[in-house]
Parts: sequence; C-alpha cells; structure tokens
Amino acid sequence: MTKSTLADLETQRARLYAELAATGDFRRGTLTETYRRCGKPNCACTDARHPGHGPRYLLTRSVAGKTMARQLPAGPELDKVRREVATWGRFRALVGEVTEVNDAICEARPVSPLAEDAPPTESGAEKGGSSVTSKRSSPPS
Repeated sequence: MTKSTLADLETQRARLYAELAATGDFRRGTLTETYRRCGKPNCACTDARHPGHGPRYLLTRSVAGKTMARQLPAGPELDKVRREVATWGRFRALVGEVTEVNDAICEARPVSPLAEDAPPTESGAEKGGSSVTSKRSSPPS
C-alpha cells in the first residue's frame, strides 16, 4: 500500500464500507461441475474418450469441519447460486481491503493526548505464571 494521508485512508475506508453494504446476497462455498462414469459395463461412458455422465453441479462448503455438498439442477437455481458464490468472493476481497486500510489508518493515526494519562504498557510478551500462590511449608518467623 502506498503512503497516503489519514484523510485519504479514511475516505478509502468509507468507500469500501459502502461497497460492503451494497454487496447483496452471497453464499459461501465452491461450485463445481463434474462428470462421472456409472459403472455399467455396456454404457457408452466405459469408453476412455467418453467424458462421462453429466454435467453434475455441486455446491460444497465446510460446516463445523465437515464438507457438505448439495447437488443443483441446471437452470435458474444454478444461475442464482453462481451469482451468490461469485458475490461471496467479492465480499471476501472487500473484507481483505478494509482490513489493509484499517491497518494503515491505525499506523497513520497520531497518538491521542489522552493516552498520555494512561498507565504505560509493556511492549513484548506478558509475564506468565500461575495466579495461584504457593503455601509455605512452615510459618514465617
């Protein structure tokens, strides 16, 4: 990303937010077109030059770590799902752009004078350890 002023970055972010708001219907997943062989010995699909039966359209997506697939018939429903999956790709790209612009805004924005009153924060990792205190084996003298 090129060096931009804070005002330019905020304008760019507002434009991206407007694009996100206008995204419309989308559906996550992948749409694939497959051909298959039926396995019947006398079928034309047994010939190596035959593409197989199809096309068959599958919408696949991952839900809770499992791949879910749904077969779609050719026609208006398939066209609708194609548009929704394409819009999903555009949505994801916009989210990536918004994230990059917000990172640049955070880097470009000056530190607030009110932040000077806040307690200093340590840079780096926090000190680890247990919140449980150990009991002494003998009372202190």
